[in-house]
Amino acid sequence: MNNYIWLVRREFWENRAIWVIPLVIGGFMVLCALFGRVDLMAVSSHALGRTVGQAFLGTVGATFFVVMSIYAAWYLLDCLYADRKDRSVLFWKSLPISDATTVLSKLATAVIVIPLVYFVAADLTTLLVAFIISVRAGSLVAGTLWQAGLWLQIQLLWLYMILTTAVWYLPVTAYLLLISSWAKRAVTLWSVLPPLALILGERWFFGTHVIAHQLSLRLFGFTEAAFSANLASWASATAADSDSIRTPADILSFLDFTGFFSSMATWAGVAVGIALIIGSIQLRMRRTEI
Repeated sequence: MNNYIWLVRREFWENRAIWVIPLVIGGFMVLCALFGRVDLMAVSSHALGRTVGQAFLGTVGATFFVVMSIYAAWYLLDCLYADRKDRSVLFWKSLPISDATTVLSKLATAVIVIPLVYFVAADLTTLLVAFIISVRAGSLVAGTLWQAGLWLQIQLLWLYMILTTAVWYLPVTAYLLLISSWAKRAVTLWSVLPPLALILGERWFFGTHVIAHQLSLRLFGFTEAAFSANLASWASATAADSDSIRTPADILSFLDFTGFFSSMATWAGVAVGIALIIGSIQLRMRRTEI
């Protein structure tokens, strides 16, 4: 366990973008709150206030989540490749740390640590921005932003998505690790070429599109697998309730936890992901510097 902790610390030392990028995003949002037009958030009714408050919380969370997804993909493609490119892999192989431990620590950094860093950054940014806008605008928008029920629901949604995206996209993250451990150059290009070649080859020789369909389901089918209904319906239901403060239990009816973890598609993806992780470890053991 100590090895994993130190390896994760190493990722923080060598990849400062893990915390610098969310810090920059949060700083930009704080500047917008300090000098932006807060009167645009003024509302005329409680129902409209809930809608504006939810849009505010959702926008901040979605911004951090999208940037996190892009950075995590880049990190996975670069983490094992960079070790070989700068020849630091020779140093790490000289230590009593197995290649499996190294690969798994990088995987854990991408699917657990980075999302948690962005989760904390999004929370702190939301609270700070809401405080600044409330001070600047006073009662004009204060009641719109300080809604404990909505805020707690967003926290629950964040944690649920961290867990389920880590599981659902395991074959994708493991594939990016495999490319990072194998490619000698142009890792981004090599991450695209194999699936593209398989899709085109299947289409030309068999006239089918099974591979393209399965890739599409894996890349874009997360919300259908993880939620029992479209999140837009949760937003509409929350905004429409103007007479009471809704509790975090409201969103539970939209999170399909049981259905997600009992789905064959979920566990088939986990099996493929495990196989690709084993392949990444084997390549790590056999490949040295570039």
